[in-house]
Amino acid sequence: MRVFRKLTWVELKLFLREPLTVIFALALPLVVLFVLGGVFGNQAEADVYRGVGAMDYYVPAYVAFVCASVGLISLPMHIASNRERGVLKRYHASGITPIPLVASQVVVAIVISVVSAVVLIAVATPVYDVISPDSLALTIGGFGLVAIAFAAVGMLLGAVLPSARSAQALGVLLWFVLLMIGGAGPPPEVMNDTMSTIGDFTPLKHAIYVLQEGWLSLDPGSSWLVVAGIAAVAAIGAVVFFRWE
Repeated sequence: MRVFRKLTWVELKLFLREPLTVIFALALPLVVLFVLGGVFGNQAEADVYRGVGAMDYYVPAYVAFVCASVGLISLPMHIASNRERGVLKRYHASGITPIPLVASQVVVAIVISVVSAVVLIAVATPVYDVISPDSLALTIGGFGLVAIAFAAVGMLLGAVLPSARSAQALGVLLWFVLLMIGGAGPPPEVMNDTMSTIGDFTPLKHAIYVLQEGWLSLDPGSSWLVVAGIAAVAAIGAVVFFRWE
């Protein structure tokens, strides 16, 4: 446990030294959210946005998207960069095993996600008069599950991708794909059947449904089980396929 605590503290400091962490985890989701707010406002319509106001829909969706940004871009780049610089090799030489390293990285990703989500909510809520969560406990629980799931996915990507450049390229590509079809960009109701079906298979769509259950009391279907399954499979894969160099 002592090694885990020290490793988490060191990794958090190293993580925050990378400027892309701030851009993708804090700035970019907030910018995109305000662009959408300027376009759609917060008027509720029965046939789009699951029957709620656009920004009431998007704020919990972007809380999930913040977790995706950290997990798909920031975390894999950080792990791959540490591998290239020999940081992971030095960890391995000091006797650290994959499990505490993976766990520490997941904790760091969750901390960054929490800070980013708080900033997003604090800025967007008063500007667009977004409604408060119907169930704060369920919202926090859903956020915890979503943050863990995307952190585990990020660790898996960081474990298998060979370089920071490849991690950045794939992460940004996945980020834009999820933005476009995962429920955080165009309203799902305006997509054609093919795009809507593909979007239903993205982890972000299920993460959004998990957050919107606690926030808006909307039916999540099987999304809790899907997100939990993604978290478990990705975490196991990250440990199994982790490479030190």
